[in-house]
Amino acid sequence: MRRLLFPYLVLLPTLIFLFLFTYYPLFQSAMDSLFDSRLSSDAPPFAGLQNYLRLVQDSVFWRALLNNLAYILMTVIPGIVLALLLAVALWENTSLNRWLRSAFFFPMIIPLVSAATLWLFIFMPGMGLLDYYLAKMFGPMNNNYLGMSNSALIALSVIGVWKFAGYYMLFFLAGLQSIPASAREAALMEGASRPQVFFYVTLPLLRPTISFVVTIALIYSITQIDHVAVMTQGGPNNATTVLLYYIQSLANDTHDLGKASAATFLTLVLLFGFSMLNLRVLERGAHYER
Repeated sequence: MRRLLFPYLVLLPTLIFLFLFTYYPLFQSAMDSLFDSRLSSDAPPFAGLQNYLRLVQDSVFWRALLNNLAYILMTVIPGIVLALLLAVALWENTSLNRWLRSAFFFPMIIPLVSAATLWLFIFMPGMGLLDYYLAKMFGPMNNNYLGMSNSALIALSVIGVWKFAGYYMLFFLAGLQSIPASAREAALMEGASRPQVFFYVTLPLLRPTISFVVTIALIYSITQIDHVAVMTQGGPNNATTVLLYYIQSLANDTHDLGKASAATFLTLVLLFGFSMLNLRVLERGAHYER
């Protein structure tokens, strides 16, 4: 009996943590989405699916959803590609490479609010670092990158790639170092070129790592909004309003907790669907060491 119960006792603190901070809030959010909190804060009336209906009729919600999808494309794909290139370039365990790994990982240590403040000075029209160096090549510049609808979301995406690429690089380094050297050496002896070894030997063996990194990159691209709050507040004209910032605005500015809960639940369903699709596609045929 002691042997049977011991694994559950070891897992008990984690299970309690998951219940209190993951499953219970998710259940509470699903329940709150069924009540109309606009009319009464003490005992809101039951509204059924009305909050979901109001949500899908809200043009700002669809704009936030499209913005988030665009933000995912502009941060996840470039961030993972850059991280993989950095990992391959810094694969060898030399003193210089160790220093460079630390340098590329450093942005992850900086809080996103601090990073956003730093990038505000870089994107500052006319006087920022970006316009300063562009002016040296193309003449005087006064580009309001954060104030134009066609560039604000791209500017925020640059920050996302800059901050998290070094973090993803560490996972790829661990994955690359776990690949047996004999697999690459055998391919080279068979006459394969180095690009062929990378695409036909290294990348297939990295599929479990890629799947994991894509999943956490998706989570970060949906849940990290501090730079949106600091730099654009969702503007201009909702061009940088993403799902989580939209939910926060509903809850804090309009106190429409029912609609905000409905948006939260749909966002979690969307994130779960993305993660499951990613795991099914990328882990198909993946090789795991036993």
